[in-house]
Amino acid sequence: MDIALSVTLGLLFLITAFAAVFLMFHLWGYPFDKATRTSAAPPALMRLHRVLGWAYTIIYVVMMWEMIPRLWNYQVELPPRTVVHMCLGLTIGVILLVKISIIRFFRHLEEWMPILGVLLLTCTVLLCGLSIPFGLREFSLARSAAGAGVYSEASRARLATLLPLAELPDNADLAEIASPYGLREGRDVLVTKCVVCHDLKTILVQPRSPSGWWKTVERMAQKPSFSEPMALGELYLVTGYLIAISGDLQKSVRDKRTQDQKKVAALADVRQEANAVAPASPSGAPAGPLELPPFDPAEAKKTYETVCSQCHELGDIDAQPPTSADEVKNLILRMIAENGMEASRAELDLVYLHMVSSFAGGRAK
Repeated sequence: MDIALSVTLGLLFLITAFAAVFLMFHLWGYPFDKATRTSAAPPALMRLHRVLGWAYTIIYVVMMWEMIPRLWNYQVELPPRTVVHMCLGLTIGVILLVKISIIRFFRHLEEWMPILGVLLLTCTVLLCGLSIPFGLREFSLARSAAGAGVYSEASRARLATLLPLAELPDNADLAEIASPYGLREGRDVLVTKCVVCHDLKTILVQPRSPSGWWKTVERMAQKPSFSEPMALGELYLVTGYLIAISGDLQKSVRDKRTQDQKKVAALADVRQEANAVAPASPSGAPAGPLELPPFDPAEAKKTYETVCSQCHELGDIDAQPPTSADEVKNLILRMIAENGMEASRAELDLVYLHMVSSFAGGRAK
């Protein structure tokens, strides 16, 4: 489902829920004859409430018809936000079934309808709050790219200057990627294939440099998936679109050179820190148990989880942990050099200390 259509349905879903619940509050203020189970409320308002109820139900069914099949192709472990989103959607379905059952078969339980209506509204607000803002975020980024929209001539010209910085393979057709057709195709890949494993928040929460976007897309494409793998051309197109919608946050060639210099400095810092913490013996191995400088284990663990989870699941490290200080150092160096890991010197120190203490038998002095 297109993001614009999904957001539109979500907003209608939310508005319908508010309208139905507040109209319900109004209708329950009229006298109600329990013997005949009839209300003194105006028939027109009663009909309007039924229309809103059926509209709400129809929108829900349409959205679930689109969303539920995606669960079959989703990544093996669902992220927490997606789990909450799914639970709220299923809860709304259960409440709707209960309400319809009461209306059709169990009219003696009608006193529960206001409570059920408020529960529906609460779940709807939470459900929409988890998804709509990031759909609007993508829409806003696309509309504001280069100040005139992602498909505008100014945006495409800007993208053409940024694409060489992405370090795409030589066979990538940069002209096609920066064309209106290429941008539309890239957006289609984003909203139909990238969201199989990530929601929009995960994708849009951290804008990257052109080369950072390409490395991220390439790395994600190499992960095992139950869905059909993306073609190489699709990887180029979605990279171009992601660069275009975050174009106002991208850096110039001079900034890229500065980033490269910082990366080199970070590599040197890691080597220096590792050598200082665990100096090698003449045989090349640390002498005795590793003694690490004093540090806060809780802060080090939190920094490790924050920095390393930007690129991959922490379970990947747990499955094949480094077993020595040298392996930890080399792993961090590789993450900086190959994956473009961005972290300050202090953060790298804490990551190193946590990994050595957790995986390589190091201990604080």
